[in-house]
Amino acid sequence: MNLAGRIALLCLGVAFVAVVVAGFVSLRLVLSTSQQVSREFLRSQADVVAGQISNNRVEQILEGQDIAIVRITAAGDVTGADRAAVRAVRAVGYREVLSGSPVSGASGRLNVEARPSGAGGFALVQETETTGTYRKLVRNILGALGIGLAVACLAGLALGTFLSRPLRRVASVAHAMSAGRRDLRVPVAGTHELAEVSTAVNSLADALQRSESRQRDFLLSVSHELRTPLTAVTGFAESLADGVVSGAQVAPVGTVILEESRRLDRLVTDLLDLARLGADDFRLDMATVSLEPVVRTAAEVWHARCHARGVTFVLDVSSSPVVQADARRLRQVIDGLMENALRVTPAGRPVVLALSSVLEVRDGGPGLAAEDYAVAFDRGVLHARYQDSRPVGTGVGLALVHGLVTRMGGTITAGPAAEGGAAFTVTLRSGPQHPGREHDAAG
Repeated sequence: MNLAGRIALLCLGVAFVAVVVAGFVSLRLVLSTSQQVSREFLRSQADVVAGQISNNRVEQILEGQDIAIVRITAAGDVTGADRAAVRAVRAVGYREVLSGSPVSGASGRLNVEARPSGAGGFALVQETETTGTYRKLVRNILGALGIGLAVACLAGLALGTFLSRPLRRVASVAHAMSAGRRDLRVPVAGTHELAEVSTAVNSLADALQRSESRQRDFLLSVSHELRTPLTAVTGFAESLADGVVSGAQVAPVGTVILEESRRLDRLVTDLLDLARLGADDFRLDMATVSLEPVVRTAAEVWHARCHARGVTFVLDVSSSPVVQADARRLRQVIDGLMENALRVTPAGRPVVLALSSVLEVRDGGPGLAAEDYAVAFDRGVLHARYQDSRPVGTGVGLALVHGLVTRMGGTITAGPAAEGGAAFTVTLRSGPQHPGREHDAAG
């Protein structure tokens, strides 16, 4: 059942309960009032005929009004033609009549009015007439129930249609988005809740549009990165195959092919690691790790690589924190940040690997624009912005580093460095201060 039908059904249920409850209360009230009116009428009749009860004409009139007459003798005997009336008088009590006091009461639906008369007394008994009233009341209740249900059904359908129309509009836009449309937006109107739903769907559409735009840009960047080494490998391989290159030229050509192949391998490896980060089965061997041995081991490798490029390498260790991390992945994070720093740092400028309470990699390169730090770890964003102005990597290195740090429960931020370039700061969860030797050696 759709929303309009559910609301209409709910309104019908509410109207039905309301009319039934109102009818029940009205029935009780009407019956009570009817009995009270009947008793007042019978009381007045008893007072009027108290001195004329022996008159046959009066008795005929009373019988014509369906009022039974019960005689009460001085000895206390109760007699009458209507046995039910006699039982009602006995049930109500009549002894006070013999002492001169009137008696009023009711036994079930029979009203009793007893009065003293002569040496004894008499009682008038009449049944409360409710049949006609009851039937009329039931008809009125059923009529009100029908009208109430009709009005409730119309109101429910109108309200349901009013509420469901914007929801159907939202659903239509959502279906179009699932089919690939990204240019549609939902008008923000209606009640606060409906406007909030519309705003949320529009925000989702904007986010999808931005995400897909970044994915397209990333794929274009990756395609460009793949095409360059593939072109070099293909060209030099064809030269070798055709015999154009021979003798002493073979070794340099082989070196170029090897370097471009490694570049391709590095790009494919980064892409695979980045893809695996989103999988639930991505393996992390978390343990208590002392950062200093890991950093010093990495420093030996990067000192040599920086020296070969003419870049000044600086190792700054002022503390030896212990963290919870995967030592192998942690080394991958350091290598990724150092490779990014070395790539953009010109000869003669510094690259700093610093360790205090946090791990930091700073470079003396050209740095980033202020607005770029917020998107530094978005896949392919920096690659697309700077590929025409400076050396760039695969476009996934920083995104991979961010994913690894996040999966290890840490955080990484980007900002300007004192050396003039960019600084990347990694903060990891602290571990016990006395790790075992096997964890120290993991670096």
